[in-house]
Amino acid sequence: MNSFFERRYIIQGIFIIMALGLLTRLFYIQIIDDQYTLSANNNVIRKVIEFPSRGPIVDRMGKILVQNDLIYDIMVTPRLVKPFDTLKFCKLIGIDKEGFYKRWKKAMSYSRNLNSVFEKQLPVALYQAFQEHLFEFPGFFSQLRTVRTYPDSVAAQFLGYIGEVTDKDIEQSNAYYRPGDYIGRTGVEKAYENLLRGQRGVKNIYVDSKGVSKGSYLNGTYDTAAVSGERLTSSIDLRIQKLGEKLMKDKVGSIVAIEPSTGEILCFVSAPTYDPNLLVGRERGSNSVKLNQNPYNPLFIRPIMAYYPPGSSFKPLNALIGLQEGIINPQTTFYCSGVYWAGNHPVACTHVHGETNLTLGIAGSCNVFFDNVFNKLINLNGYKNIEQSYIDWKMRVNKFGFGVKLNIDMPNERKGYVPSAAHYNKVYGARHWNANTIISLGIGQGELLATPMQMANIECIIANHGFYYKPHLIKAIGDKKIIKNEFTQKNDVGIDGQYFEPVIEGMQQVVENGTARGSKIPGIIMCGKTGTVQNPHGKNHSVFVAYAPRDNPKIAIAVVVENSGQGAEWAAPIASYIVEKYLKDSTTTRPSGRTITWLREQNLLPELKTDAENKQRNAKSDSLKKAIRDSIKNKDRLKSVSHKIKRPQNGQLAAIQLKRKDHE
Repeated sequence: MNSFFERRYIIQGIFIIMALGLLTRLFYIQIIDDQYTLSANNNVIRKVIEFPSRGPIVDRMGKILVQNDLIYDIMVTPRLVKPFDTLKFCKLIGIDKEGFYKRWKKAMSYSRNLNSVFEKQLPVALYQAFQEHLFEFPGFFSQLRTVRTYPDSVAAQFLGYIGEVTDKDIEQSNAYYRPGDYIGRTGVEKAYENLLRGQRGVKNIYVDSKGVSKGSYLNGTYDTAAVSGERLTSSIDLRIQKLGEKLMKDKVGSIVAIEPSTGEILCFVSAPTYDPNLLVGRERGSNSVKLNQNPYNPLFIRPIMAYYPPGSSFKPLNALIGLQEGIINPQTTFYCSGVYWAGNHPVACTHVHGETNLTLGIAGSCNVFFDNVFNKLINLNGYKNIEQSYIDWKMRVNKFGFGVKLNIDMPNERKGYVPSAAHYNKVYGARHWNANTIISLGIGQGELLATPMQMANIECIIANHGFYYKPHLIKAIGDKKIIKNEFTQKNDVGIDGQYFEPVIEGMQQVVENGTARGSKIPGIIMCGKTGTVQNPHGKNHSVFVAYAPRDNPKIAIAVVVENSGQGAEWAAPIASYIVEKYLKDSTTTRPSGRTITWLREQNLLPELKTDAENKQRNAKSDSLKKAIRDSIKNKDRLKSVSHKIKRPQNGQLAAIQLKRKDHE
């Protein structure tokens, strides 16, 4: 009996302890901890995401390049939607009934209980008309956002554009992004996404059964404020950017201008261009399709993605390597008879220059002089060590930024191409090639390829007498004007400063008395080099590289105008106007008579081929490739080119008709 009573008290004690525990927990939940109150009220509290303003981008003088406009997204929570007038709804937001059901299906597949975007980017005027009737559509509400706007409609490829995130973007961001968010897709918008996007905020709002807001929950205790993105100060000068885009109207090509003393990119023109406002708003999708279908490919970022043989603009680089290696000096001369004989393969020169030294060779763009320099470089360590000599030469060229990425602050940069020794071993066989086999590299032709950005950077190196700063598009971040440390580091190319003066003298003579004299700028000493790059698909490309002034240089530039002819005709005058506008903030007439208005009005867009012509061209190209492969396979490439040409005796040169390898 005693045992029974003892067990009864034990059981009663257990129940009392459990009851006290439950009462204590209820007191804590209802009186002390507000989290459970919030959880209980989730069905009447709406979490509204507050999207931050994306950081503005300004030019180097503080002029706005891109800023934000207010828009509204229409959001939906399918579980809360009740029957309503769909035709009226569609009319108010500007969609058809088919579009409505397409959006509804997408929202339902995402989640019945979670918010998602139903219609994007309603402009303020359209939203104001819709807002008056919003209470008629339970389950729908609005979300304030911002989109980009471009006051001057310039620098599209430089600035880039934003687009809606994909599932991959969401996954890679560790769920920072949500469906309906926007992210930088190209250009500066992509490169500086983490700084531009800012930080989202959250606002908790009481709503009634119709979804109408009844004020903030708990006076905003659980709200978080949105933080705007950082302001970016770009290095672009809006004055010359606008001028550059005008001069390149109806043309294909690039303009890149850099400040040598900092590496700041002053002008970044990719032509043809487009109005960046086309990729904003509700018509973005259709406009994007049109731009992608444009045969001239305006979305292609030519300054950092297009490849061209550098042509004669490469000659100063080879001269500097030759000087550093000690195989030539400023007084070294080679006799130019109008042709350089690479074995029994002729390479034509622009003229018969006679006895030519380094400065005259650059001023006259003498192919013979620079082929001799290249020959000496590749034979520097003897015939048995040609492969190693070539590897050493390639290494020096790479240090100038050719064949490697400059790693500018922009995505999709390409590195150009400087062929490796392994490439030539594969093509010709080990020990079956020499300097004469690849002689075209001596004058910037052959397999050598570079981007306009790399060409402009070479001019910075020459202007600085042997070093460069990494080219970059953003010069300062935020109100504190933070500069990335990597942009303040000198990159030495391994050429002693003393070797630059004879090269620079020759480049000055190109503008003063040579091929670019028609683009001479009154009162400004500009050092430059024209080039005419061979193009197998049409007219040659016009190229001009330069820097100015000679002393204390302020701007280095590269201009490429595709399918237009000689460098002096198009690229040089365009470059000269950009340089003058930057240095003087005004422009004057040119000895050539080519005015800004005249250049702007010329249409040099290549004629588009019909489908039949494209098929015929592709067939010819395939035949040519096959012939080349067969020739290489038989190790007979040089012989097939020159077996009918015999080395002339003295006095016979005038009778030989040779194809020009490089016009300047």
